[in-house]
Amino acid sequence: MQDLIVSLVQTPLFWEDPVANRAMLEEKIAGINKTDVIILPEMFTTSFTNDAAQFAEPMNLNTFKWMKQLSAQTGACIVGSYCVKADGNFYNRLLWMQPDGIFYTYDKRHSFRMSDEHKVYTSGNKQLVVEYKGWKIAPFICYDLRFPVWSRNTENKYDLAIYVANWPSARAHAWQRLLPARAIENIVYVAGVNRIGTDGLQLDYAGDSVLLDFKGVPMIELHSQEKIETATLSKQALLDFRESFPAYLDADGFELRFK
Repeated sequence: MQDLIVSLVQTPLFWEDPVANRAMLEEKIAGINKTDVIILPEMFTTSFTNDAAQFAEPMNLNTFKWMKQLSAQTGACIVGSYCVKADGNFYNRLLWMQPDGIFYTYDKRHSFRMSDEHKVYTSGNKQLVVEYKGWKIAPFICYDLRFPVWSRNTENKYDLAIYVANWPSARAHAWQRLLPARAIENIVYVAGVNRIGTDGLQLDYAGDSVLLDFKGVPMIELHSQEKIETATLSKQALLDFRESFPAYLDADGFELRFK
């Protein structure tokens, strides 16, 4: 069983400045030693903004090309979300970019209506599970964390859940509690990557990025530090625990219905 090396990038972001954010992140990523997956926050090119008309990019443009080049240079997958315009709509779209140029996308399912995100961005209706180096990985975006049915790991379809976020300090208690819940109930590793600092709307972000094992026990805790940390996930340890504690066999079946 192949282990997976995962790096969490917790950083402040420049407000609505894609060029500055890409340059800053490129410099930070250059300092990471050997890793398999590098996880960036939600909307890492702009910070969380509803000004999609100005900042949304077509696919295959600047940020896409930047991620493709950086992934090839580092030999690691680069993961994060940014504003995308496609099919006449705006999306808060996560891009999973692999070193070989293969990529996958996930559009945020749950738009945060308290900030009017649902009025600007079109919600996705497809989950994504990526298979990479013997691992099955499911990425989600911020507010998705509050909806356990969407994250439900039916029939052990994934081994690692990733949540990228711009999750304000005012609701940090929910972030801190829901991430371990997702790990425990789904018997998976969970990586939650949030930003720090203050955005252009004067919202504060405490970070609290974490990497949790399948029991909900922290492997990485970044608190409010501007920092990158890396850890190795053991696939064998995950499989051994699922075998000794097969709670998934008693899970309730269900069917998703979209509004």
